[in-house]
Amino acid sequence: MMRISVVILNHNRPDLVLRCLEHIERAAALIAGAVLVDIIVVDNASTDGSAETIKMAYPRIAVIESPVNGGYASGNNLALKRIFHELPAGADLRSRAALLLNSDCFLNPDALAYLSRFLDQHPAAGVVGPKLTLASGTLDLACRRSFPTPANAFWKLTGLSLLFPGNRRFARYNLTYRDPNETYEVDAVSGACMLVRLAAVYDAGLLDEAFFMYGEDLDWCFRIKEAGWKVFYHPSARALHVKGASSSRRSQRLIFEFYRAMYLFHRKHYSAGTAAPLNWLILAGIISRGALALARNLLRPGRIKRSA
Repeated sequence: MMRISVVILNHNRPDLVLRCLEHIERAAALIAGAVLVDIIVVDNASTDGSAETIKMAYPRIAVIESPVNGGYASGNNLALKRIFHELPAGADLRSRAALLLNSDCFLNPDALAYLSRFLDQHPAAGVVGPKLTLASGTLDLACRRSFPTPANAFWKLTGLSLLFPGNRRFARYNLTYRDPNETYEVDAVSGACMLVRLAAVYDAGLLDEAFFMYGEDLDWCFRIKEAGWKVFYHPSARALHVKGASSSRRSQRLIFEFYRAMYLFHRKHYSAGTAAPLNWLILAGIISRGALALARNLLRPGRIKRSA
């Protein structure tokens, strides 16, 4: 029998966590008896009493209280370490998985059933992610991506991917030329909702905590694929991603972190094999786009400021 540990991070948004938990409970009820589901909430140094609010509403779930807000990778790693620490001797890591889920991501009732069934039926799959839609009803483009190779990064940073969304070369990063209602292997899915087999985590290692809030899902999928596993996009499973809701208090720092993650990923995986002029061009593109985003955010009225 498969066992899924759902991991949710919280930082001063218990309202989102409680709504997220309601959706998880409905999804878990549909697979009761076929899949065991447990839940871990990691509170990243909230200052509003979030942890106590969540404990009172859901006394049976595990709540890890971190004294510091170390970001997405750090928080999820706290839960992953606990999951591995509590594994019984001889546990089959292929039949166990962790669902990393943003608190602003709300599962359809049958999403867990589809994701768990897919992982069970595809032994080479290390990661599977659902189709994510935004509040507007449009596709969250981050739910199925290629890696930001130097070429893909260039088309993205220059805006050619936006101008030619149906072009296989220019639109490769966000795969906008592919049917969003078909299942296929991809380079990466979104960390907002990704089911990861524990055997793949064991082979690839935990999330890289050098990434604070962005890019760690890309890096993890990269390392999981390097370890010999496959990553799939499976749109039969669906979820609503109220993107940005879990970080409505985003600061200029998080805009910086978004673009810093681009730089970190390129430096870690591609810079050594890329010609120096192209490295400089990519760095210049990241800096210029980041500076523009920071400037635009400063010029927005405070009530609608957002990070990227």
